[in-house]
Amino acid sequence: MQTIEEALNKLSRSRFRSSFHLTAKDRQYVRKKGMDTIRRHAGDFVAGKLAPADPEHDGRQTPMKGHPVFKAQHACACCCRGCLEKWYRVPRHQELTEEQQRKIVRLLMAWIEKEMKENA
Repeated sequence: MQTIEEALNKLSRSRFRSSFHLTAKDRQYVRKKGMDTIRRHAGDFVAGKLAPADPEHDGRQTPMKGHPVFKAQHACACCCRGCLEKWYRVPRHQELTEEQQRKIVRLLMAWIEKEMKENA
């Protein structure tokens, strides 16, 4: 099992994954809402659109923009079940456990926190 830092390092070597960054508007939104609210949003998005065994519109359920968590999901390869399987060996067609969901949210939040620090 890899650590969050190991996952972020691996993702940073992907041209596609490393192309995602928070915009000034995204960072402003995070500051306005606060990290606790962003964490709740991440948990809601993961539970509703990623955790089901066969999510509706899998592979297209995560927009590329519109919320900082969406960008984090793409940057962290947590945007669809196909990416979860490819990057983290999480099998498709099985509902994510609560622990798996918590790990995904922790990874997303680590990416957002890193983006906020790098662009402060």
